[in-house]
Amino acid sequence: MTQFPSDKRQTYSQDWKAYDKAQCAEQGTFMKLLADLCQNIEQPPYEFGRPKLPISDMVFASALKVYSTFSLRRFMTQMQKAVTEGYVDTFCSYSSVSNYMRKAEMTPILYELVSLSCLPLASVETTFGIDSSGFGISRFGRYFDFKHGRDKKYKKWVKAHICCGVKTNVVTAVQLTDGNSNDYPFFTPLLEKTVQAFNVKEVVADKAYLSRAHLQQVEDFGATPFIPFKKNSKGRSLSAPVWKKMYHYFSLHREDFMKHYHQRSNVETVFHMVKSKFKDNVRSKHETAQFNEVLLKILCHNICVVIQEMHELGIQADFLDARSQV
Repeated sequence: MTQFPSDKRQTYSQDWKAYDKAQCAEQGTFMKLLADLCQNIEQPPYEFGRPKLPISDMVFASALKVYSTFSLRRFMTQMQKAVTEGYVDTFCSYSSVSNYMRKAEMTPILYELVSLSCLPLASVETTFGIDSSGFGISRFGRYFDFKHGRDKKYKKWVKAHICCGVKTNVVTAVQLTDGNSNDYPFFTPLLEKTVQAFNVKEVVADKAYLSRAHLQQVEDFGATPFIPFKKNSKGRSLSAPVWKKMYHYFSLHREDFMKHYHQRSNVETVFHMVKSKFKDNVRSKHETAQFNEVLLKILCHNICVVIQEMHELGIQADFLDARSQV
């Protein structure tokens, strides 16, 4: 069959030499970078009772467990290797890792580590996308179906709202909620977290985030918002001049507008990377552990992205130096 130029499949360049090197060296480099990140965790002061395991070692163990995709018991071999190579001081049992993943005090630490893990790429990313996706859990909800007169069940999930760079696919901000939460309220906190460390020039998001307040906020940060307008959107706005400007840009230069907007698909690429490498479901049954497990998946993803860019762009993964420059 004759193939016309318009039918040719679009392809994207890939530095396969750098990719091969990064993949071959990933596991050893991952543990080194993870250990560097965990060194920033402060140990809570000892008060009384049985001395607790170092929180930095437990975060390391929890992240390594998620990275391995093994069960807690099968993961113990990798934990022994980490102790032998000096990445952690204490060998902990699988039950200790399980217990710490259920602790609420782990959650803010993991949020901070996600923010810290993306900093080596602060000089690389200028365009960012915002979206959300769900991770299935082992629990189900029930409801009564009046039409068929019987109980039915539906799967529950943890919803991850993220902001990510569209060039390297690194996650710059994340917020977790239950699966039924609306996307709209998380646009502002995700953007505010990102601009603290990155020079934001463009922000892309789908229609679920469209509002005058969001467009004006992006412009106030010195960036350009590329959020497509709805069919019933009007071009007039006294409260947000950027609304009128972007509405006419969208109406008169639709093709150019959509070229910028379609970078939003990189957010879906991020979720595909996380779910295909670290599984799209959550093994933990405890609610706090479920949130911590998803945060650990995103943290592991960021470290893998940094490893890739160390080989492709030659960046230095010095998290402490990157934080001091923010």
